Amino acid sequence: MSVIAQASPKSGLKKAMRALDMTLFTVCAIVVIDTLAPSAAIGAPSISWWIITLVLFFIPYGLITAELGTTYPEEGGLYIWVRNAFGEKWAARTTWLYWINVALWMPSVYVLFAGMFAQLFAPDMGLWAQIILGIVMSWVTVWIGTRSLHISKWVPNVGAFLKALIMVVIGIGAFIYAGKNGVANDLSFDALLPTLDAGLWFLPVIVYNFMGFELMSGVGDELQEPGKSIPRAIVVSGVLIAVFYLLGTLGMLMAVPLDDLGLVEGIIDTLQIILGDSGVGGFFVTLLGIGALYTFLANMITWTIGANSTAAEAAKENELPQIFGREHPKFKTPVSAFVITGIVSTVVLIIYGFMAGTAEDLFWTLFAFSSMVFLLPYLAMFPAFLKLRQSDPDVTRPYRVPGGNTVAWIFAILCELFILQAVIFFIWIPGEPIDWAFAAPVLIGVILTVIVGEVLLKVAAKEKSA
Repeated sequence: MSVIAQASPKSGLKKAMRALDMTLFTVCAIVVIDTLAPSAAIGAPSISWWIITLVLFFIPYGLITAELGTTYPEEGGLYIWVRNAFGEKWAARTTWLYWINVALWMPSVYVLFAGMFAQLFAPDMGLWAQIILGIVMSWVTVWIGTRSLHISKWVPNVGAFLKALIMVVIGIGAFIYAGKNGVANDLSFDALLPTLDAGLWFLPVIVYNFMGFELMSGVGDELQEPGKSIPRAIVVSGVLIAVFYLLGTLGMLMAVPLDDLGLVEGIIDTLQIILGDSGVGGFFVTLLGIGALYTFLANMITWTIGANSTAAEAAKENELPQIFGREHPKFKTPVSAFVITGIVSTVVLIIYGFMAGTAEDLFWTLFAFSSMVFLLPYLAMFPAFLKLRQSDPDVTRPYRVPGGNTVAWIFAILCELFILQAVIFFIWIPGEPIDWAFAAPVLIGVILTVIVGEVLLKVAAKEKSA
């Protein structure tokens, strides 16, 4: 007899997320404008790397997530999948890394936010003024995230439309610009072929940019008909995400010479080249720049909702300290997890502010650090998918990865290899010497993050025994 995996609805939670909400939520989560410039920094070969990563990683990853999300639709998403496969301790470790990466990523996003804000409105704004602005935005995120999902879901919904608009403007605008002024970089067939050189430094960013399909499952009890809506949302959002990323990257390369492509200033520079920096064009650049700033906030709202809900679920099962599970008395949102996220973001911004010389240095160091932590949980997700196929064969799977177990194994191994190379390439490119001035702070941060997680697991174990 088949066993149907049912969600366990919690008191006070409503089915707030429809199929359209899930699609927009996923588009907003995965389309990351703040890392478009680092992706394009690979140069013309980035187009090939986008396509290779799309075919060999993004599609398999999406199909695997669709099967896991529909088979185990409980609140908690990744935590539930790893717990069912490898037990509560490994699930707690995975959830800790998944949660803390968002708190560590938030500073890099808001450093870019502050840098773009300064570029648009306050060119003389210093590094510490930008850091203060980043701290303020961190707490704005906390406040919005603790509202009801019926309210907070509209932030990523609007953010998805704005991201699409900016990508389309950059893509189509660059074609029009190039028709009049020529292409800024060599985009011939030979130039587009993938290369194995220093450009691999930014290749992990492409893998990173494709992550987030599992995020909607973090609020699984609030999804309407997850068996049908999750696969549909993944397919539709996946197509849109691929189109937007290719449009944005190609547009940036057509408009901005590679030597002038800054990690922080890249988006506004591209818009200014395409639309102009004065008159009507300058007005639209400012308008789209404000839209881009909003998408940074929307992105953090999206990820903090999913990650904090996942952490809260682990805390309620006594695998993380109970403070992570405390909910807002009215909205039933994981308020303590959000507050801790804000505290971590604030502390990291201040600490790394003393270590960075420029906003661009600060952005890349924080981004590499948080991204390595972010990718580690996925090293457990794909083996969990294979393990559940074997250990839990009788659970009804509303959606299955096509092709049987052979294809499932191929897909999982491909995804695992992509995640592994991304973790390594963030700090070392084969054939290149390691820049220890950059790599050491990143590695130390990752090691300390893992150690803190182990301490918190012991605290949770004591609470559980008590």
